[in-house]
Amino acid sequence: MLPKESLTGRLLVALLVFTTTACTYLPAAEKAAQQSLAPPDPSVIGAPPPKPLSPCAWWYGIGARPTSLQLKFAAEHYSLVVLNAWETVALRRLRQLNPKVKVLVYKDFSSTRNYPGTVDNGLDAKYLPTGLGYVATEKAHPEWFALDTADKRIEWKGYEKHWQMAVWTEAYQRAWTTAVVEEVVREGWDGVLADNDFSSLRFYSSAVLKGTADAEATDRLLRDGYDSFLGIAGDELQKVGKVLIPNVSESHLRPGRWTAHSRYDGAMEENFGLRDDGGNGELLTFRGNEWKELRAQAALGESWLLLVTHTSSPREERVGYATAALLAGPFTCWNGASPDYKNPAWSQYQEAGLGEAVETANRLPSGLWTRGFSNGWVVVNPTSKPVLVTPPAGMVDINGVAVSAPFELPGADAKVLIKPKAPGVTTTPPVKPPTVPPTPTTPPIKPPTVPTTTTTTPPVPTKPVG
Repeated sequence: MLPKESLTGRLLVALLVFTTTACTYLPAAEKAAQQSLAPPDPSVIGAPPPKPLSPCAWWYGIGARPTSLQLKFAAEHYSLVVLNAWETVALRRLRQLNPKVKVLVYKDFSSTRNYPGTVDNGLDAKYLPTGLGYVATEKAHPEWFALDTADKRIEWKGYEKHWQMAVWTEAYQRAWTTAVVEEVVREGWDGVLADNDFSSLRFYSSAVLKGTADAEATDRLLRDGYDSFLGIAGDELQKVGKVLIPNVSESHLRPGRWTAHSRYDGAMEENFGLRDDGGNGELLTFRGNEWKELRAQAALGESWLLLVTHTSSPREERVGYATAALLAGPFTCWNGASPDYKNPAWSQYQEAGLGEAVETANRLPSGLWTRGFSNGWVVVNPTSKPVLVTPPAGMVDINGVAVSAPFELPGADAKVLIKPKAPGVTTTPPVKPPTVPPTPTTPPIKPPTVPTTTTTTPPVPTKPVG
């Protein structure tokens, strides 16, 4: 189903284009940042279709408060940034530095929370990582807390004071939507990254929901709830020209789920290019129907694919970027999280300069996937077996080392090759994003070895400046 268009959205895009042109007060260095890699908005009418370039970069910035250096880096390198709701100062600074960057606010579909910072002195905080506050909900609508078969509220395992909500209840869905839409419009966010659009409760709790017979019935009730919830939230955000991108989990297990849940403005895949170390060693992204659905969305070039690969080793980094390049369309953005994607990340592969895709991704009889670009070529082996590869002649790796042909590509691995630089052309040193101290209140997120959902819990909010 294609994303819907609204007159409001087109007017806002026109206003954004005008504003970008009119921002003459910025210093020259900051004006240069406006010429970022951010793709053009897909709703601009009459414009030529955007080109399928190598993957753009994005930042899921829900860790510690961004520093001024990090915001400058983000404005110059990222097409899309996700921030916590209380980071309104950072939002406005990014607007100044580069109006083309999309800035979304983090909101959780599934929980309400009462850890310090979300509830203080018995009151809900003004800015929340959830749609609804714990205190207000407990007072006015305690029935919106999900209950298990013993009539107890369900606290997520490993995430203290995160409470599962009755996401299948229309009244909860509409209250969440009303609160979030009002906040997004008031603060000027481009839209919402909705976390925890999951397909099973088992990754957070072994509880069986009250009124359901077993775990499968519990999960079915939740999935049906998210289906309707997404429609209500997506329609209302669209009416005011705002974006909805859910973090969809386990979509490779359920045909059609990615397509259905990315129908507004795209979706996020938090475990992209993940190897099934607990099974046969193949890449999970290519399993089931998910790969076909990802390819179909990318080919349309009308909505965002926000991809995260947990790059705990060079292999994961190669695989994540090369697989994203197979999908590369106008709005395919990749983040190589190392070790935690809440901090700014920048991979050497994002400096490779593949250029524009000159063909669609091709599946070879051997099981390999390849794709040619104006300045390079990628190959991915999603199988568990090594395969002999014959690359195009004259290619080098991203370090400038010539590649002999043919070569053996191990299972669940990839290679990114580029055309050699002309004599006398020096290689630009890799960009290193500014670092930030780890957030002690948030446990590090570890890449799973089996299909899983990872809740992306923001840290304890600090009071906004100004």
